[in-house]
Amino acid sequence: MAHDPSKEGLLNAHSANDGYRRSFDNAAHDSGSDLDATDYLERDAAPNKRTPDAREKWSVRRPFAGRTRRWAQALYIGVALFVVILAATAFGYKKYQQEPPYGQSPPWYPTPRGGTAGTWAKSYEKAAKMVSKMTLAEKVNVTTGTGWQMGLAVGTNAPAVHVGFPQLQLQDGPLGIRFADNITAFPAGITVGATWNRQLMYARGKAHAIEARQKGVNVLLGPCVGPLGRMPAGGRNWEGFGADPYLQGIAGAETVKGIQSEGIMATIKHFVANEQEHFRQPWEWGLPHAVSSNIDDRTLHELYAWPFGDAVKAGVASVMCSYNQLNNSYACGNSKLLNGILKDELGFQGFVMSDWLAQRSGVGTALAGLDMTMPGDGLRWANGESLWGPQLTRSILNGSVPLERLNDMVTRIVAAWYQLGQDDEKKFPRQPPNFSSWTNERLGLPSEGSPSPQEKVEVNKFVDVRANHSVIAREVAAEGTVLLKNEDLLPLSRKGLPDAKLKMRRDNIRRATGQVRSGKFRVGIFGDDAGEGKGPNHCKDRACNQGTLGSGWGSGAVEFPYLMTPIQALREEFDLTKVELHDFLTDKPPHGTAADAGLADLELCIVFANADSGEGFAQWDNNQGDRADLKLQKGGDSLIESVASRCGSGVSDVVVVIHAVGPVLMEKWIDLPNVKAVLLAHLPGQESGHALTDILFGDINPSGHLPFTIGQSLEDYGPGAKIMYLPNAVVPQQDFKEGLYIDYRHFDKNDIEPRFPFGFGLSYTTFNISRIHVSPKKTKSPLPAPRPSPVASPPSYPTTIPPASEALFPAGFRALKKYIYPYLDSVDDMVSDPYPYPEGYHTTQPLSGAGGDEGGNPDLWAVYVTVAVEVANTGPVAGAVVPQLYLSYPEQEGEGGVDFPVRVLRGFDKVYLKPGEKQTVEFEVTRRDLSYWDVGRQNWVMVVEGEYRFGVGESSRHVAVEGRW
Repeated sequence: MAHDPSKEGLLNAHSANDGYRRSFDNAAHDSGSDLDATDYLERDAAPNKRTPDAREKWSVRRPFAGRTRRWAQALYIGVALFVVILAATAFGYKKYQQEPPYGQSPPWYPTPRGGTAGTWAKSYEKAAKMVSKMTLAEKVNVTTGTGWQMGLAVGTNAPAVHVGFPQLQLQDGPLGIRFADNITAFPAGITVGATWNRQLMYARGKAHAIEARQKGVNVLLGPCVGPLGRMPAGGRNWEGFGADPYLQGIAGAETVKGIQSEGIMATIKHFVANEQEHFRQPWEWGLPHAVSSNIDDRTLHELYAWPFGDAVKAGVASVMCSYNQLNNSYACGNSKLLNGILKDELGFQGFVMSDWLAQRSGVGTALAGLDMTMPGDGLRWANGESLWGPQLTRSILNGSVPLERLNDMVTRIVAAWYQLGQDDEKKFPRQPPNFSSWTNERLGLPSEGSPSPQEKVEVNKFVDVRANHSVIAREVAAEGTVLLKNEDLLPLSRKGLPDAKLKMRRDNIRRATGQVRSGKFRVGIFGDDAGEGKGPNHCKDRACNQGTLGSGWGSGAVEFPYLMTPIQALREEFDLTKVELHDFLTDKPPHGTAADAGLADLELCIVFANADSGEGFAQWDNNQGDRADLKLQKGGDSLIESVASRCGSGVSDVVVVIHAVGPVLMEKWIDLPNVKAVLLAHLPGQESGHALTDILFGDINPSGHLPFTIGQSLEDYGPGAKIMYLPNAVVPQQDFKEGLYIDYRHFDKNDIEPRFPFGFGLSYTTFNISRIHVSPKKTKSPLPAPRPSPVASPPSYPTTIPPASEALFPAGFRALKKYIYPYLDSVDDMVSDPYPYPEGYHTTQPLSGAGGDEGGNPDLWAVYVTVAVEVANTGPVAGAVVPQLYLSYPEQEGEGGVDFPVRVLRGFDKVYLKPGEKQTVEFEVTRRDLSYWDVGRQNWVMVVEGEYRFGVGESSRHVAVEGRW
């Protein structure tokens, strides 16, 4: 019987919960709040406590619709919640009150201190000198956000003025500088993943960071590698790079390197398993708790945490923990996740920040490994009541948070500042950003969210930071465009078709219809997605689908400086002395319309359609963050079918262009005989039209490959791929029962034929992959080398609790309302009783054998095998080939055998070849690539019996050559 990963030990469901009750007593009661620990978080994983009234129904992280949407949701959620509560009352929540399941990880305390990696040693030395001079109030300032809209960026902490540490400016997002003017709207992450081009991944990150630095930003809230893409309709999948951990890991790491090469701190997010938008955080969907993603230990390591390991190895400065719960413990308060896996096992040296309002306890999150809370407000938006701030000050004074933990929190943040060279005042002047996230006017308030009287100052200086970054944006958009189908049609000529093809097409039309065509070549452009609509910035946070689709919506979107539409670019590129261009920029099928009469005369039709999604705080149509289905939106399927049946009386050629956030179903029209070409352009950003015409006219040979699988139905992806649209409990429980088998792994395991496999992409030329050679570099062994001793020692500080006088408001201090300060009005009511730390807090944790440095045990990153193949361009034009290396584990026999996917991606490259040219491509395969996570041994284990198989091809279903080791 094969090993079932769903039976493996679940990652700790209670690791932080033991500290939650007292955490809220400190963080909520001490502030006079009406919130109580038992109102928000369960004791012993029994989430059966009701909460007070919901927070004000306004912005969820960024002020967008909450009000309008919730009326539409009221019946939807209300009925479901009533049924859930009724059932819960009847059954007593027995399911969630039982003992932890077999193999569940224990709590992991205390937080490992940063400063053990040699690559960070000098930065920690500098940080230690600075932190040792900070007062208690200054330390709390550094760790706590000042509140929503209390600075010009979406997130700001407060400075430590006396020691020279500035206020940090944190800004979304993963594809550009959110809320800023005169910036580049780069292609989205999913488009970057589709390039399969490491150099472009790095270049886009670098250009992004240049703009951030010149706008006055310290920390970019990106890149995004979570969600991974378990669910193809997931609302924020487009922010990441694709539905495979290896591809996400490489793209994320290259982006981090590009960003940090310019001295900007990158933030890899969202850690971890925030795979859908429905129920992602408390009260956003009318429920008191966020969904719990329940994942076994092996799946967590091999899928969802994998790309974060790559980012840590790349030296990422910050990790953002996610909104959701992981095995019934909030991700930002799960000690096993943050302390055990991230900081011990992966050796993360930077700081963990919360997603905006993802912190759900005070002391509990500090003990569990959170280092910075954003935006500073605690359980409700924009109320100025923090779970840290003055409550963290109080927790230090009363001993509930050890001073050593606070010192480590601050040191990690300051060390990251030094590590990125942000102490250089020439590159990082100590001043606010030169733009405001809250107004487009030149003058504005420095703290927009405070009702206190303030003088207006210059907040927008309209600095243009774009330089020539449109070139990179265009390259990424073009290389991220995937040619899915091409039956001798593309590339087009600017005259319409090359002369020989034009004569042949007109002869075919004459024979089929009796019509004789002459004169200009007649082309029709169809679909709202080809045009400008009401402009790219018409809807706040891009949360509507109109005009051509350049990005998804939410915090990952930006203000477009412009959007080059397909119709505009086509008008510029077609030779209008030879081509008669007709545009029908509507999604209404042309039945019985004026357009219908002209369709019979068209010789080529280009149809545009799309599918949009975004973050859960907004909705468009019936897509509430997550897509409602995998269909084309706005009647795209009907439009394509209608145009295909009427274009040239149904015999002229049709090109379909899709802009989409992820896979879309194409079964209704993909096999129509006159649908000769299909392009999936993903989300191309501001250079959309230019990039598309580069491909259509052959200026660039298409080289994009799918970063996900396109199935023939949603059911093809398996039950685990379906969004939970209705809650199944007051605390929704989402069991990842499919384990390792998502996307192509699921298709392979169940022998399901995809419409287009993962990694697929056509070219205008042909390639051949041959002559595989496998070269062992090291000997197989089950476990990595012993964990090495730390290269450096973490800083040490005095542990004496500072005097209470450091916590009081300075005399005559004028405080802004809602602004979060570290100070207390009084310390007279300070608790002096010993604090009941969580069970296991004072137990020395065994260090993970998988740890030992940034990214984990160094042996995991050692190259054990190289695989070389020869690639050749066998076609008529130059182009780029993407050879992909897939690994198959040795077959396991017997009842104790380990269950492995059929194949997993373990390498790729992109090589440009002229016609007839050949090159050798070599893949380096590391121990981690060859290993699986063994739950019993809690380590990465290599299979030493049997043979590994290495297949190289142009998609997951096209393996051209195979070698063995």
